[in-house]
Amino acid sequence: MNSLSLAHLTILDATPPVLIAAAADAGFQSVGLRLVAPSPLDAFDSILGSEAALRETVRCLATSGLSVLDVETFWLEPDTDVTGFLPAFEASARLGAGQLLVVGNDPDGGRLVTNVARLCETAAPFGLRVMLEFIPYSKVRTLEEAAGVIRTAGQSNAGVLVDALHLSRSGGTPADLAGMTPAMLSYAQICDAPATPPAADRLRAEARGGRLYPGEGALPLDALLKALPPDTPLSVEAPHARYHGRTPRERARLAFTASSAWLRRHRDHA
Repeated sequence: MNSLSLAHLTILDATPPVLIAAAADAGFQSVGLRLVAPSPLDAFDSILGSEAALRETVRCLATSGLSVLDVETFWLEPDTDVTGFLPAFEASARLGAGQLLVVGNDPDGGRLVTNVARLCETAAPFGLRVMLEFIPYSKVRTLEEAAGVIRTAGQSNAGVLVDALHLSRSGGTPADLAGMTPAMLSYAQICDAPATPPAADRLRAEARGGRLYPGEGALPLDALLKALPPDTPLSVEAPHARYHGRTPRERARLAFTASSAWLRRHRDHA
């Protein structure tokens, strides 16, 4: 059975303790936590650097019974020094996280592969798996490109993260997963969206605040679920503009209700 995790981007204005409480109340089995900002323009109050905040987050996880599916967001830029992520790796291990959400944004393919390999080697002692997410507006735009980077990096603790929205908007289809080994697909992100994509310069805005909950749009989610390995954990990453003014608990419940209903429909027709 596919477990459901609540991605931090779905309720990005929530602190980790608030997100965890909302996810547990809604029925999610795990959460994703943002510890690192994608860029300086995305600055936020991270629990990194605050021992008290980290301890409180660990306590909330223990109380709720939830686990941490993944930690984000590690963007690999041309000037990235992966050792700078060590504090985040240490915190991730304390939180019990298993995977790191990584984005490749370096136009130099050779350097990117080197940094992905170094990231894997640095993260391995902490029990962390590096999952490279392809995004149409990053330098690793497609499933094929992401898989090529991971294969060339040659690390056992690396895989490709498939986001239903990015797969569609990059021109891919669930059938493209046929060439992937199950070991490369340790979890996936789901949401929904209209079939017609926005203009290229609006893709980022759609991804960060204009998604729909599973079952509300036209993405081929049933086909994607069939293409994934059985029981792949699913992270619900769906920042929904219509519900931005709702409380974290309300948004978590809406996201879980829609996602679990879609999963039930899929199983009934499988």
